[in-house]
Amino acid sequence: MTIRVLLVEDNEMNRDMLTRRLTRKGFEVLQAVDGQQAIEMTSQAMPDLILMDMSLPVLDGWEATRRLKADSDLQAIPVIGLTAHAMDGDREKCLQAGCDEYDTKPIDLPRLLEKMTIQLQRIGKGL
Repeated sequence: MTIRVLLVEDNEMNRDMLTRRLTRKGFEVLQAVDGQQAIEMTSQAMPDLILMDMSLPVLDGWEATRRLKADSDLQAIPVIGLTAHAMDGDREKCLQAGCDEYDTKPIDLPRLLEKMTIQLQRIGKGL
């Protein structure tokens, strides 16, 4: 069973790099470039997990996550918030917005994969 991940990232270089690395690990990676597109793609594609950059155009990751978690059809999908702003309080802010987990950029792939595995196991989707 292939795990479908929605990567929400407006930076093309970050998006391409992470997509290639996750694809090599066996994930199917869908891409969105802003929070509004993330909401639309989530309801259409029903990914197993969402990697959400928090600083996005159109609709930021904080608000996009709040809207996803407010939708009873989508709220069970784990969201891992990604931010380059590793400041005190960012983890709490991500969790308050509804993220199930949080990670910092630049991405440390082994650490991110461990967090993804924990979230996927929590919803009964093993790797």
